[in-house]
Amino acid sequence: MKFGISTISIVPVRSEPNDRSEMTTQLLFGEHYKVLETQKKWSKIQIAHDKYVGWVSNNQIQEINQDEFERLEKEIPTLSTDILDIIEGNFHQPIIIGSVLPFFKSDHALINNEMFKFTGNKTQGFSQKKHLISNALIFLNAPYLWGGRTPFGIDCSGFTQIVYRLQGIKIPRDAYQQINLGTTVHDMIEEGDLAFFENKSGKIVHVGIVMKNNQIIHASGKVRIDKLDKNGIFNSEENKYTHKLHSIKKII
Repeated sequence: MKFGISTISIVPVRSEPNDRSEMTTQLLFGEHYKVLETQKKWSKIQIAHDKYVGWVSNNQIQEINQDEFERLEKEIPTLSTDILDIIEGNFHQPIIIGSVLPFFKSDHALINNEMFKFTGNKTQGFSQKKHLISNALIFLNAPYLWGGRTPFGIDCSGFTQIVYRLQGIKIPRDAYQQINLGTTVHDMIEEGDLAFFENKSGKIVHVGIVMKNNQIIHASGKVRIDKLDKNGIFNSEENKYTHKLHSIKKII
């Protein structure tokens, strides 16, 4: 089996092996993966941190050996925390908040024996829950983008996933997977809990992060703050409920 790592800012991961296929998620700099299948121009990968499977273009793959992959699996990742920063190797590379700095030590990351200098803000390991909302607010007004995971385009579950990852907590990629985590709460609801929403068929189609004062921050059109009650999300601009509440889960 082959293994790889992202050495560019953002890599689109698609549902099928062609450029016109929908983007289902994104790889950020420093995120590693298994290569499950290789075709002439495309490879099917499984992203290590959330086990998500999709297709990436072969010209955006950087191979690593199995030993490096296994060492990355054991490492507590160091993540960049500024919206946009620069990492310096043989060239200047812009990186996005949530990017991974592999084997970070003394202001340097290491990929395939190449040193990358980074002097920006970063985090490693578990962070207190009180910081979760401040991390979420970094993404406020980020445009909605199906499959996105960055402040330049993000979807609802990509938003909750990256915010929790900045807390040092791995959660799955999609809302229907995230709802299987944690404990359902009814009364002792806290900031940082995840609220899930269903369609008319009862399918989980949306997720957001609970805030104080009956509010929620979520990605719908853009990352925005709306009112939340037992019925769901109320959009005061449209003067209507936009999402029907299914349940609220406590993850941390």
